[in-house]
Amino acid sequence: MNPPANQPTPRGAGLAGRLLVAQTLVLLTGGLTAWLIAANVGPSLFHEHLARANVGSTPAQIAHTEMAYQSANAISLSLALLVALVAALGISVYQTRRIGRSVTTIANAASNVAGGHYDIRVPGPGLGPEFDALAAAFNQMADRLGSVERTRRRLLADLGHEMRTPVATLEAYIEALEDGVVTLDPGTAELLRSQTRRLARLSEDIGTVSRTEEGQVRLDLRTVHPEPVITAAVGSVSEAYQTKGVRLVTDIAAGLPELSLDPERIGQVLGNLLDNALRHTPAGGTVTISAAASAGTGGAELSVADTGDGIPAEHLPHVFERFYRVDTARDRAHGGSGIGLAIAKALVEAQGGQLTVTSPGIGAGSTFQILLPRR
Repeated sequence: MNPPANQPTPRGAGLAGRLLVAQTLVLLTGGLTAWLIAANVGPSLFHEHLARANVGSTPAQIAHTEMAYQSANAISLSLALLVALVAALGISVYQTRRIGRSVTTIANAASNVAGGHYDIRVPGPGLGPEFDALAAAFNQMADRLGSVERTRRRLLADLGHEMRTPVATLEAYIEALEDGVVTLDPGTAELLRSQTRRLARLSEDIGTVSRTEEGQVRLDLRTVHPEPVITAAVGSVSEAYQTKGVRLVTDIAAGLPELSLDPERIGQVLGNLLDNALRHTPAGGTVTISAAASAGTGGAELSVADTGDGIPAEHLPHVFERFYRVDTARDRAHGGSGIGLAIAKALVEAQGGQLTVTSPGIGAGSTFQILLPRR
């Protein structure tokens, strides 16, 4: 019969209890073995030595001597085994309690983590490298889960913020159209379309970065030369750069190797980086896209450098996180869905490459570098 759902399932003895029982059995077995060996082997050896030494002139004297030995041997051996058993049991109790407390501490901490308390940490029990490694791994897991939870909360908050503006705009204009306050003229229709496109782009970007990070994005890997891919990406944004008054410079070194990559996805990465650079570079600034062979890997290094806002050093490790924004370098006023760089990094890594960013600081621009190995 199963126990009621609201009652804990009965358990057997804990780890500490089982260890103590096991060690007690070992000690009792060892003591009994020592007793049996001493009781059976000792008297015969003692009798043999008496005979060799000619101790005792009569059988009665020899029997009395042997009885004295057996009595002394039994008393001393019993006392020795009893003291050894008590000492060993004391040490065993101490050790098993330490082990039990350590396991209980980790179990309770795991329960707290399961309940959403990710700030729980367990100290090293000092019971050897294995237990210390277990505690360190648990603390690392809790820290990682806490980081994931913080990112999730921030993502949901930022996602709500990103959706709030277009949704509020659409709702306001629809109510105004229903009330006859505004008419559906070309300007109003274009505004409504722009807000729906913004929501559609946000939905598509979230789906893209999720599929890419989970390894579910399809890649059409082909052996291609990087130059046409770069040229196509530059051509797709040239008009936007001219409209804003930002100079776009292309610097492609000779001798680039052919690479195994998905040209459409790399083009998407370059497009995201160029769009990001344009948003954060004021009119009159310069964005340079360059490519050169990588001596270390035999592949190629592509970079997009701008003379724009720059990124403070403390924010550089978080630039590729979803919806992460810096007051100057990634402010919402610049537009964008907030996850373009996350998509770019995921797509580059899916093709075996690396995407990194450097910046001297605020107002000094930034450089995004793509390292594509030759495969």
